[in-house]
Amino acid sequence: MGPFKSSVFILILHLLEGALSNSLIQLNNNGYEGIVVAIDPSVPEDETLIQQIKDMVTQASLYLFEATGKRFYFKNVAILIPETWKTKADYVRPKLETYKNADVLVAESTPPGNDEPYTEQMGNCGEKGERIHLTPDFIAGKKLAEYGPQGRAFVHEWAHLRWGVFDEYNNDEKFYLSNGRIQAVRCSAGITGTNVVKKCQGGSCYTKRCTFNKVTGLYEKGCEFVLQSRQTEKASIMFAQHVDSIVEFCTEQNHNKEAPNKQNQKCNLRSTWEVIRDSEDFKKTTPMTTQPPNPTFSLLQIGQRIVCLVLDKSGSMATGNRLNRLNQAGQLFLLQTVELGSWVGMVTFDSAAHVQSELIQINSGSDRDTLAKRLPAAASGGTSICSGLRSAFTVIRKKYPTDGSEIVLLTDGEDNTISGCFNEVKQSGAIIHTVALGPSAAQELEELSKMTGGLQTYASDQVQNNGLIDAFGALSSGNGAVSQRSIQLESKGLTLQNSQWMNGTVIVDSTVGKDTLFLITWTTQPPQILLWDPSGQKQGGFVVDKNTKMAYLQIPGIAKVGTWKYSLQASSQTLTLTVTSRASNATLPPITVTSKTNKDTSKFPSPLIVYANIRQGASPILRASVTALIESVNGKTVTLELLDNGAGADATKDDGVYSRYFTTYDTNGRYSVKVRALGGVNAARRRVIPQQSGALYIPGWIENDEIQWNPPRSEINKDDVQHKQVCFSRTSSGGSFVASDVPNAPIPDLFPPGRITDLKAEIHGGSLINLTWTAPGDDYDHGTAHKYIIRISTSILDLRDKFNESLQVNTTALIPKEANSEEVFLFKPENITFENGTDLFIAIQAVDKVDLKSEISNIARVSLFIPPQTLPETPSPDETSAPCPNIHINSTIPGIHILKIMWKWIGELQLSIA
Repeated sequence: MGPFKSSVFILILHLLEGALSNSLIQLNNNGYEGIVVAIDPSVPEDETLIQQIKDMVTQASLYLFEATGKRFYFKNVAILIPETWKTKADYVRPKLETYKNADVLVAESTPPGNDEPYTEQMGNCGEKGERIHLTPDFIAGKKLAEYGPQGRAFVHEWAHLRWGVFDEYNNDEKFYLSNGRIQAVRCSAGITGTNVVKKCQGGSCYTKRCTFNKVTGLYEKGCEFVLQSRQTEKASIMFAQHVDSIVEFCTEQNHNKEAPNKQNQKCNLRSTWEVIRDSEDFKKTTPMTTQPPNPTFSLLQIGQRIVCLVLDKSGSMATGNRLNRLNQAGQLFLLQTVELGSWVGMVTFDSAAHVQSELIQINSGSDRDTLAKRLPAAASGGTSICSGLRSAFTVIRKKYPTDGSEIVLLTDGEDNTISGCFNEVKQSGAIIHTVALGPSAAQELEELSKMTGGLQTYASDQVQNNGLIDAFGALSSGNGAVSQRSIQLESKGLTLQNSQWMNGTVIVDSTVGKDTLFLITWTTQPPQILLWDPSGQKQGGFVVDKNTKMAYLQIPGIAKVGTWKYSLQASSQTLTLTVTSRASNATLPPITVTSKTNKDTSKFPSPLIVYANIRQGASPILRASVTALIESVNGKTVTLELLDNGAGADATKDDGVYSRYFTTYDTNGRYSVKVRALGGVNAARRRVIPQQSGALYIPGWIENDEIQWNPPRSEINKDDVQHKQVCFSRTSSGGSFVASDVPNAPIPDLFPPGRITDLKAEIHGGSLINLTWTAPGDDYDHGTAHKYIIRISTSILDLRDKFNESLQVNTTALIPKEANSEEVFLFKPENITFENGTDLFIAIQAVDKVDLKSEISNIARVSLFIPPQTLPETPSPDETSAPCPNIHINSTIPGIHILKIMWKWIGELQLSIA
């Protein structure tokens, strides 16, 4: 590669550096543009929902503007309307907007009645979220009592999505001890309320003060901190945006750093406003001096899929069996992946473009066959990518506008003129998916998919990795019902010698089975193919194409549920097997695996994170076996086990998102990512997704000294896992990324251990402290760390800001375990006053063998509480005969000074509010 091409490559890497996001949101002169709100196809048609979305965003815009010091507002929003809804004159065809890149999804509640607004957050503090989830009932205002005004809740979710902040409440730990006082988890600490519990028995309910647990020093289970309806505090939106007076985010001045909430855990005790202030959005804006305009809305309705294949047939495609592999992958796309009703055209290019087929609507198998026969048969000439793109635009425009159409662009050649059509691509409104084949594909290729929101993939010349077929198999529609999308169950390859066999199994689970296709490819001669269904019946009828070197079998109807077995025999050649299917029933969501990386370029030694999100509808699939196969341009493949353990790269335990750091770079250039997921005897489906980031559910209000309770929150039980065995197999393309600045071998160790994020501490035996955490590795979450440094302090800020000066615990006997193991360490605090009412804060730092140190862990706390001596029992009246509907509130801070209580147990513990 010459100096000019090298400089262009470096420029493109600079342009692409950063987090990978499919979102179309742009910040322009303080206003957010390109926000996509998608109404799920399962939502019944209701035009009032569209107006309700507009009203919500309009209300949210002004609230956001004031909350951010007149810095941000919502400028324009696209509402994506399902294809199944009636067509109207003011509905237009989308351009780049799809369900896959929607920022907000409006869908029916799962399970019914669970209308909590929430935001998917896979990343760490300050990293953008994935998507906001809302329900029609929430948007319609039917949940005002539980979550407050919709516009305010939307701003709460927007802060999760755009700035990567977290909630300042804690549903699992609603109270904590601080200097001998019970405090409610809240921000700011000046928010007022009282601590009560609602008891129900035999159909009648009453309210009473929370009783005190003499063992833990905290309140009984079920105790709620119920807010006063009238407050004077202005913060914080990430705690209780529903309160009228709350109009700001917590700042460093009023942030409650001691509260055990996710914001403190994830963001190292920083306030939400500090995180927002560090964002790129904040850095490139200044406060406005005038009021912002109201948001504008565009109504977009999904239409038929329009896609044009743009395929390289230049001379380099004749090498390494590439043209034949293109034909195999193209046939999979045309015969199986692309959905019925789609319009498909085809263009090939070398130094010029050639139209192989105008747009044809796929209504039958014969339409698919007609297109498959147009795939290129010979390769010669140069490479002109722009010629192919321009020809594709022409093909599409003969029948439809290019807005919202898709182009699948495959090339293996260098082309330093590709930037010459960037503007035309942007103006076309088409989505371009790129497939880079081999080590020499145009370096600027990925910019086309990045600027249009398309998928970028890479396939090497290693046939056994099946990369090209995987890339084309991933190109199902970004719109429409999931029941229509092709799902890949298996993708394998093997090079065989001396009549060896390639044996294996494929699981067809009950959520798939329609249009099931077995596809086998070879490199020299047709292999012997044996296939048995779950009942042991041998399957025949494979269609054999000796020219393309492939054979396929379409299972009629719904494939039998169970384990299918295959045996393939060949000599001195490479075989691949691909199995795809569709949902067995339109009303039963299929198990899906969506994989991605956190960025599409990685500059060494910055680590990359691989994610796999496994769902059946909205329900997470837990305890699956998930591995990522990451192949470099050198052909080296690294196998990476992905985990859902809430440690290392994984943000939240048991949420169905499996994650892991990737650090084993071996060269610069492109890397492909492929994920395999298997469900077996241990896998299970969670009934609902646990709320991780979302607006606080309001248990009730205090109005004129009367508590007005809301209906009970739809409890999300940690034990709600359905233990019925979930057996399945899936493969998924995670796209590709480009690595730079990777040094020559031997590659130095520049990766520190990962940050510990799940440190917990408990008092054990009165004066001992028991610590538990998940072990990091030598390199983030791989290998084994060399040692741990544990420090303690009675000041949480001193421990954070002066960690190296804090008191160190003797860890001579603590030998680190392998990454992702559970660590347990018991110690007695020394050289520090630890008495009744003392708060002690603990943090850990891991060190590797070359003395690289991790970031400081989350800070755990223990509060020494010595239970009082047992007092004589006093007969208590029957609680049901002494209801307490009215509770006089005279407190400003819901704290209880333990040393002032004197342990008055008369009937129930009467606690004076300090």
